[in-house]
Amino acid sequence: MERIINSLLETDMYKFSMGQAIYHQFSDYKTTWSFRCRNTDVRFTPEMVKEIDRQVRLYCDLMFNEDELEYLNNIKWIKGSYVDFLRLWHPRYEDFTISEDADCGLKIETRGTWLNTSMYEIPLLAIVNEVYFRMSGDYPSLLASFKERLDAKIQKLVSGELNIGNFSEFGLRRRLSGEAQEIAVVKITEANPSYKESHCVGTSNVYLAKKYNLMPSGTMAHEWIMCVGQGNHKHNPAYSNWYALDAWVKEYGVLNGIALTDTITTDCFLRDFKLTFATLFSGVRHDSGDPVEWGEKLLKHYEALGIDAKTKTLLFSDSLDFERASMLYEHFKGRAKVAFGIGTYISNDTYMEPLNIVMKTTACNAMDVAKISDVAGKGMCNNEQYVHYLNRCIQWRMNNQVD
Repeated sequence: MERIINSLLETDMYKFSMGQAIYHQFSDYKTTWSFRCRNTDVRFTPEMVKEIDRQVRLYCDLMFNEDELEYLNNIKWIKGSYVDFLRLWHPRYEDFTISEDADCGLKIETRGTWLNTSMYEIPLLAIVNEVYFRMSGDYPSLLASFKERLDAKIQKLVSGELNIGNFSEFGLRRRLSGEAQEIAVVKITEANPSYKESHCVGTSNVYLAKKYNLMPSGTMAHEWIMCVGQGNHKHNPAYSNWYALDAWVKEYGVLNGIALTDTITTDCFLRDFKLTFATLFSGVRHDSGDPVEWGEKLLKHYEALGIDAKTKTLLFSDSLDFERASMLYEHFKGRAKVAFGIGTYISNDTYMEPLNIVMKTTACNAMDVAKISDVAGKGMCNNEQYVHYLNRCIQWRMNNQVD
């Protein structure tokens, strides 16, 4: 196979926003990341594992070129000190452990500084996806199916059958292939003038954003709250959101501010998302649980704080398709700024079931970390005892802290 990752920009935008804050505030943190395939019927062959390993080695040969660094330097919230760091940075193959020792036939772990390991997640998942789909099926047939479905869903936005307002393409980590994602981004953005009440504002893939002069989209991920809040033994993990939001504001002020709510449940998040944070952050992102219930809860929270929710963004990003996004847009439009990050439905919709794969932080500074989402099944931790401990901390705070 040809090289899958061709540029270190070929990652999601939030890896750079988190990376800069890690570089300035947590450069000594060390993390462990673990791969998991949630598809119970998927099996990676030894040949696939060998090719994944080869592609990771090719990825580790890359460095940023000056044109790419200049592009990053022109993003208003990226600082010159971080760009200078990236000028010297490259992936380390020594941080990866890749083997067949797993039920699905593929085991991957990365260990090292958070600065390094955070950057590996998205390219690695893109590599795993593309190797799997190119080696397990009839790729030309899959690509033809992908193009046909893409054209049909774009037509629904053009005709006005579905209207979803502003949305971004978020599909890099689970894309069918680099070729497919680029086709999707080009076709969807070129159709912008024809949409009735929809507009693709950009993509999370920084490489494609640069190539096609689009807005790169993304702020923070669960790893930020998990590592900042739980990677320090002095912290009560039930206050993870406060530590993470405080460090984000220290780095960015009012810039680059969409807060992720569900790392240790949205209800616990709202205990820390008081007037200062709610004012400084331009909006919030939904990634688990019932989206309508979540949105109503956030609107009520803004109202209680005396903040006009029409000035804030509700960004939905959990398992979306255009039909679901259209429903949410109609429900919340006029009450807040509504936006969507749509991934697999755009970048890997074929007759073959997409992979449900993740690469998650499982330890920080030799301590377990975990995510407790608003719905069961999205968390990942190698120590069930720590999950029970974290849940007890959250429950104690929710039951005993008086606002």
